[in-house]
Amino acid sequence: FTAEVERSLRVLDGAVAVFCAVAGVQPQSETVWRQMEKYQVPRIAFINKMDRVGADFSAAIESMKKRLNAKAKAIFIPIIEETDGEENFTGMIDLVKMEAVIFDEKDSSGNSFHIAPIPEASIESAEFEREALIETLADSDETLAEKYLEGETVEANFLQSVIRKATIALDFCPVIPGTAFKNKGVQALLDAVVNYLPCPLDLPAIRAEGLQGKELSIVPDDQAKLSGLAFKLMNDSYVGKLVFFRIYSGTLKKGMALLNSRTGKTERIARLLIMKADAREDIEVAYSGDICGVVGLRDVVTGDTLCEKSHPMRLEPPIFPETVISMSIEPKTTADQDKLELGLKRLSEEDPTFFVSTNEDTGQTLIAGMGELHLEIIRDR
Repeated sequence: FTAEVERSLRVLDGAVAVFCAVAGVQPQSETVWRQMEKYQVPRIAFINKMDRVGADFSAAIESMKKRLNAKAKAIFIPIIEETDGEENFTGMIDLVKMEAVIFDEKDSSGNSFHIAPIPEASIESAEFEREALIETLADSDETLAEKYLEGETVEANFLQSVIRKATIALDFCPVIPGTAFKNKGVQALLDAVVNYLPCPLDLPAIRAEGLQGKELSIVPDDQAKLSGLAFKLMNDSYVGKLVFFRIYSGTLKKGMALLNSRTGKTERIARLLIMKADAREDIEVAYSGDICGVVGLRDVVTGDTLCEKSHPMRLEPPIFPETVISMSIEPKTTADQDKLELGLKRLSEEDPTFFVSTNEDTGQTLIAGMGELHLEIIRDR
């Protein structure tokens, strides 16, 4: 499923990397981290499964430093209380604001919590961790370094702005503990997404290629000429061909006619949708920085740039790895041959790492993909 990650990271402004508190950095996490490095995506780390036996928050951070070479530091530390020989994840300490977030025991959904002073037993470790956090950040901010060396107190608001700046500049990765299954720590993570990950305006301009290979730089501006990237295709049982589209500049309206710079043909936007998991909502207009679903495009493949006719350009498409395995496929009866061909054509349109070919010597239909599991799922679909 590396293609899904690849195309998502190509259009995202920020990401949350999820690690296991017991196993730390696993092989797949390394692959995804390398992909994030390639696309220069600012990120926050969430150490999940803090409620499991053997969870070790600091060991997970150490494995991030060792195996990913990440500049990772906790901005929350877990409060672990022992009852009847069992360790329980009962709260977290916010190192920026120096306060405790205590989960309410009676509420099993994890949604209710209250802010309290830091428990006495944890004050020393919290102060030590905050100092370590400031020390790490001082490398990337001179004002903070001066305050730290002169022994001044560092206010929460100032520290927050330093963390945001360092995260966006890829100099720092804030780490938060939690357990998604019990909904603990997720609220802090969502706040951190708002506080520390970039909005489209915080990022450098996107480079694009104009006519005759002239380099253009695209900044997110609703008043500019429209440009955007079709990064995913999906065959939907309700609307037919659904194209996921990231807008880099301009404003996209229903009914607009846009140029596909690969084919040179015009495509018309029939419907605009905001996708929320498997629910969808019709909208009339989408703005720069948005990701929306577009219906009505005919000749569009993954990686196509759609722009205004008066301002032709091409954005860099996501790059996909070569296929590694192939197998032959045949229908149960010859009557199904046409249906099979149609199905495979649709699936290869959706998935840029899936290829269909015919072996001329044997006449077999061959499918190629990123691994056995990939091809098994394609076969089931």
